[in-house]
Amino acid sequence: MKRGPFLSIAIACSLVVAGASDAVALQTHGGSEGFVVHQLAHVQYLGALGYLIWDIRRSGFSGKGWLHLQWFCRLMIAWNALAFIGHFAQMALSDDALSAPDGYLSSELLMPLSLVRLTYFVTALDHLLITPGLLFLFLAMRWFYRVEATADKGVSR
Repeated sequence: MKRGPFLSIAIACSLVVAGASDAVALQTHGGSEGFVVHQLAHVQYLGALGYLIWDIRRSGFSGKGWLHLQWFCRLMIAWNALAFIGHFAQMALSDDALSAPDGYLSSELLMPLSLVRLTYFVTALDHLLITPGLLFLFLAMRWFYRVEATADKGVSR
């Protein structure tokens, strides 16, 4: 069995992982330019998904995969809108609205509830949109793959 490049790559990856320390992956910006760019990215993504739905319907594509892809787009549009609103709600929160005794992942929203705090809480549930959206993307891609695989075998659908 020839192990040449695989063994070298495995050793190199092991050394990188063994020597890793904190990644410090977040880059903060003074001012609001990071927030503005991030919000504009949500708007652009929302627009691109809307265009994709329009183009699929205009082109008359049919089949389960195209329906799944449209549902992915709809859910991701809703997710983008929710995240867009949620980022503004997060910025509007006062410093005493959240408690994070053990770090960011242990954050708790403190009482009393207000419209801003309630909005932040509801928009923090964005995973309820993005998870089924990604499931629809998976189903669409699987359908497209299966259609292409059967076409390669000479079998018509």
